Amino acid sequence: MREPVAGERLDQYQLGELLARSGMASIFRATDTATGQTVALKIPHPQLESDAIFFERFKREEEIGQRLDHANVVKVLTPRGKSRMYIAMEYVDGRSLRSIIQADAPLPPERALDVARQVTEALVYLHRHGVVHRDVKPENILLTADGKVKILDFGIALNETKRRLTWTGLSATLGTPDYMAPEQIGGRRGDGRTDVYAVGTMLYEMLTKNLPFNTTNASALLRAKANEDPRPPSYYQPKIDPALEAIAMRAIQRVPHDRYQSAEALLADLRDPPAALARAPEAPHPRRGTTRVLRRAARPALVLAVLAGLGALVYVSSRHAEPPAAAPARAR
Repeated sequence: MREPVAGERLDQYQLGELLARSGMASIFRATDTATGQTVALKIPHPQLESDAIFFERFKREEEIGQRLDHANVVKVLTPRGKSRMYIAMEYVDGRSLRSIIQADAPLPPERALDVARQVTEALVYLHRHGVVHRDVKPENILLTADGKVKILDFGIALNETKRRLTWTGLSATLGTPDYMAPEQIGGRRGDGRTDVYAVGTMLYEMLTKNLPFNTTNASALLRAKANEDPRPPSYYQPKIDPALEAIAMRAIQRVPHDRYQSAEALLADLRDPPAALARAPEAPHPRRGTTRVLRRAARPALVLAVLAGLGALVYVSSRHAEPPAAAPARAR
C-alpha cells in the first residue's frame, strides 16, 4: 500500500487537494462520485496500517463518529465499501480555532463565549452518549464563515459503551500537553471533567492569548499542572469581566472534584455568566496529603497551646486560693 495522491480514485471518491498532513494521516478533500457531495477523507499513512493498536484506534474513531449526529460535531459518513483504511467525513469549509487565536486573540468576550458555548453544547451531547473526547484543543475545532463550531478528531476518545483499549498501548498519545487535565498526565483515563478542563483552557486562551501555564518546556508544564495554580486571566487582561475569569478558573482546577462536575454545569454558566459569581462553588476537595501535612504542622502549636493553658490555670488558681489561716496568738 502506498501514499495516495490528488487526482486518484479511492473507491467511490475522487481525491482532490491535500488539506492537512500529520504524523498519523493525510486529509484530502474529495468528491463522492455517486452523489457529487464534497467530503473529506482521512487516510492513515501506509506504515501504520499494520499496527494493531493503531488499527483498533482508527476503527474505534470511525465507529464513534458514525453514531453521532450533532450540529457541532463533524459527521462521519459510511462508504459503500472500502479497499483500505480511511474515514469519510463531511467537508467543513472553515478555519481552525488555532488559526483564529493566532490571528485575532484576545478575542472579544462575546465571541469567545459563543465558541466556548458551542463546544460545550457538543460535549454535553457526547457525554450523554457515553463519549469523552479527551483531545479538545483549538486544532480540533473548526469554525465556518457564519461562526458555527465543528468538533473533529475522535482518535483518542473514550467510548464508555465499548470495551477498553489497552491503556499502555495508547498512553503516549493521550492528549496535547497544553490542554490535558492533570489527571491525564498522571495516566488516568479521565471523564467528562477532563473535557471541561480543556474548554476552560481554550476560554482562557481566547480571552488572553496566553495559556494558564505559559511555558514551552514540556517537563516544566507537566510539573506545574500537577502542583501549581495558574495565574488568573486578569494578570494578562486587567479589565476582564470577573464572571468570565471565575468560569475559566473554575473549569481548570487541578483536582477534578473542584471543577464543574459536568459539561451541563459549565454550559449553564457560559449561558449566564453574571450568575456564575452568585452560584456557590462546590466544596473544595482536599488535596492528597494535605490533611497529613496540616496535622504535622499543628502538633507543635497544639503542644504550646496546652502548656500555655496549664500555665494560665496554675496562675488563676494561685490568685483565687484561700488565704492561709492566721497564726494562733502567743500566750502572754
